[in-house]
Amino acid sequence: MRVAVLFSGGKDSSYAIQWCIDQSYTITALVSIIPERFDSYMYHTPNIELTELQAKATGFPHITRHSSGIKEEEVKDLEEAVKPLDIDGLVSGAVASEYQRSRVALVSEKLGLRSITPLWHKDSLIYLKDMINRDFHIIFIGVYALGFNQNWLGRRLDESALKELMELNKNYGVNLSGEGGEYETLVLDAPFFKKKIKIIKSETIWEKDSGYLDVKQAKLIEKGKKL
Repeated sequence: MRVAVLFSGGKDSSYAIQWCIDQSYTITALVSIIPERFDSYMYHTPNIELTELQAKATGFPHITRHSSGIKEEEVKDLEEAVKPLDIDGLVSGAVASEYQRSRVALVSEKLGLRSITPLWHKDSLIYLKDMINRDFHIIFIGVYALGFNQNWLGRRLDESALKELMELNKNYGVNLSGEGGEYETLVLDAPFFKKKIKIIKSETIWEKDSGYLDVKQAKLIEKGKKL
């Protein structure tokens, strides 16, 4: 099956790519929608411009399209980005957001494509552990919920971080996958990356009890080198 993957650069869309590879699907393109609004309903926003570098790391073709980020109008932007592609299905990393899943499904149906959501209602703990075991290098780049602090920004999602996430889930109700908007991630390396990404310069933006890591400069490095 020939598919395009909706790609934000975070853990969920990256896991969806790995799933496609495991299923022997042909990935014809990664599609990234770049919203002009930070509060987009549909799309990941922190460091979305790094998807270009991440796509180069994977070797997959990359399509970007800017979007107003206005509710519902941004769905049309996805349709316009996908319409020219010769594919059978559109893959997204939706986990629990019915809003996102349903809009991708509507676009897929309109274009005669199969909407594929490999993470939909998947147990968060299971797939997070799977990513850690497969040596995905994932960092937290945004934290927006009670229980998080500035030290989470730039931190790797590993067994130790996962254990603390489980405590935050228990004490504050933080969704393990961050699907409630509690946190955002950036993937610096994955099994399907041909090179990995090193952050050269970044700035922490913190206000009151939430914030994000603004990556100013990054580059590709060989897989054998340390991040």
